[in-house]
Amino acid sequence: MAILVLPRDSAALGRRLPQLLAGLLLYGVSMGLAYRAGLGQSPWGVFHQGVAARLGLSIGTVVNLTGLAVLLLWIPLRQRPGLGTIGNVLVLGVAMDGSDALLPAPHGLLPQIALLAAGIVLNGLATGLYIGARLGPGPRDGLMTGLHQRTGRSVRLLRTGLELTVLLVGVLLGGRAGVGTVAYALAIGPLTQFFLRHCTVPEREARKE
Repeated sequence: MAILVLPRDSAALGRRLPQLLAGLLLYGVSMGLAYRAGLGQSPWGVFHQGVAARLGLSIGTVVNLTGLAVLLLWIPLRQRPGLGTIGNVLVLGVAMDGSDALLPAPHGLLPQIALLAAGIVLNGLATGLYIGARLGPGPRDGLMTGLHQRTGRSVRLLRTGLELTVLLVGVLLGGRAGVGTVAYALAIGPLTQFFLRHCTVPEREARKE
């Protein structure tokens, strides 16, 4: 795998590094909210839940191990990880397990819906923050862009195929898909686009590094 991509001017990380860390922490919390809601998660969330059930591990541990395994797939694709890539592997699962431990179990459909909605909106904000920091994509996003560069297939097609695959595997392993899975699929694109407009570090600032 190519060497880790690091900004040339570490002093210029004053905004980007805190934004990255905040985004990754909030992303993990958003996953914990959706998990606690019990109405179904994102396709990757269903996969993590299924693997966790089979292996007897916490779901956050599976999130981190999956991130690491996907990152290894970057090697033949010659993708270059950044600080955001490594942070994604290390932080998401810890933040998810922490939020899951602190959140009370919802009683009734309305609290479940509220947790799910909060998780999806927070996930959109967190994605805008960590991608907008321009410090490297997460392992799963980088896998899609790497496959796109190698195969010439559209990112949309590759993402759809990959997420349908992990969703199916997750369900077969015992993960729970449901209305939350559908809600995530419908809402996350527009939410991410909205937050990216407000959170992305201008390219001229990134180039200074």
